[in-house]
Amino acid sequence: MNTEPHVQTVRSSRTVEQLVAGRATSDGAGVKLTRVIGQALQRRLDPFLMLDAFRSDSAEDYIAGFPDHPHRGFETLTYLIAGRMRHRDSTGNEGLLLSGGMQWMLAGRGVIHSEMPEQEDGAMEGFQLWLNLPARDKLTAPDYRDVQSAAIPAFTTGNGVHVRVLMGECHGVKGAVERPVTAPRVLDIHLPAGSTIAETLPAGHHAALYVYRGEVQIAGAAVPERQLAVLSQAAEHDGVTLSATTPSRILLIAGRPLNEPIVAQGPFVMNTAAEIEEALRDYQSGKLVQRG
Repeated sequence: MNTEPHVQTVRSSRTVEQLVAGRATSDGAGVKLTRVIGQALQRRLDPFLMLDAFRSDSAEDYIAGFPDHPHRGFETLTYLIAGRMRHRDSTGNEGLLLSGGMQWMLAGRGVIHSEMPEQEDGAMEGFQLWLNLPARDKLTAPDYRDVQSAAIPAFTTGNGVHVRVLMGECHGVKGAVERPVTAPRVLDIHLPAGSTIAETLPAGHHAALYVYRGEVQIAGAAVPERQLAVLSQAAEHDGVTLSATTPSRILLIAGRPLNEPIVAQGPFVMNTAAEIEEALRDYQSGKLVQRG
């Protein structure tokens, strides 16, 4: 769904504060992935709690998938660049995620779900992003929606940069999902060699980008493939300017921090240890998911 963008001007670009390579790990029933954002960055990149990147042509790296597991207290965005994955959850939602599509899930007060590959060979590539919920919304009712590739809003600039707006708003183009409290912006940006794009960012919003193809330059600093760049917070910087000497693709995330306590244990993210203990008890007793 390609639309006409508004022209944006960035007077002073944010800089690269830190480069993060991520950590090779596995999750679910043994799916191999790279944990790009983990516990060490949760405060610095609040409201973003976790970013996992997965990319493999070997079925043994992903075929076991993510069988039934619980969540409470946050929301997730899963973006599939290549592959087929089936979502099912305890509230009755089901969806097939295809190449280029995304799914948003609000865990809220509790959901048990599975994400299982529906392919036995070929490439599986994508991301899963966890976004925190404010304390007042952590026990809200669960929700879910999937958005297939053709329905994701996108635009192409005059110099050929293609942007898919997964969440939030970019250059006047509203994304597939909008969340008013944390105002997350999640963009998949494809830059041809020699191209540049400027993206305004609100003061105070935390921002980072992950290069999953090629290499980009930000304020004179190179960000190579499979690196996360945490962007600076200086008030005088009104956005970020990216340029690419080779064809490159990045995932850019930005959002308004909640500035609330973060207590995380496995699949639960709450504000206090007592709330985590309650989530564990509710899961073990079968009370985690209550309809209505």
